[in-house]
Amino acid sequence: MSTKYKATIIGEAYFITITTVGWIDVFTRLKQKYVLIDALKHCQEKRGLEIYSYCIMPSHLHMICRASENETLSEVMRDFKKFTSKEIIKTIIEYPESRREWMLNYFKEACSHLKRKQHYKVWQDGYHAEHVYSNKFIKQKLEYIHQNPVVEKIVANAEDYIFSSARNYADLNSELKVVQLTLF
Repeated sequence: MSTKYKATIIGEAYFITITTVGWIDVFTRLKQKYVLIDALKHCQEKRGLEIYSYCIMPSHLHMICRASENETLSEVMRDFKKFTSKEIIKTIIEYPESRREWMLNYFKEACSHLKRKQHYKVWQDGYHAEHVYSNKFIKQKLEYIHQNPVVEKIVANAEDYIFSSARNYADLNSELKVVQLTLF
């Protein structure tokens, strides 16, 4: 199995992206965004995940983060995706969602080929991880993460997007605490 885009070095920081199956725009509803925020807070508090930057987009999540020395980033991401999948499906079922039937059918069909018994598949397999190796790389990825909602015309200014660490770096109130990086 290739390790090109996997977090293989324990204790090191990575730029990661996790994406919904079919790039479905799940995170257009506030409830769905808070499923991710609450799960990330849990990972910070209980699993020692250090988050340096993040941005929740409609179909994916970008982060620069590092797992604690006690476990791998792969383990944290596996558990994060497993938990949030269940919660996302639960919110689709329990809260107003005009696309409920279509989304549930799509997520059900996405796991129909799997050998293990699973009712819904929300996230694509694995995640995309790139090892953080230099200040230049960090600056590039921070810019990319924070400008994502601007490029997609969700907001005009990066710091206006509530579900991004651009607010942390602009010293504004934010939904999730991050460890701010000081770059040279």
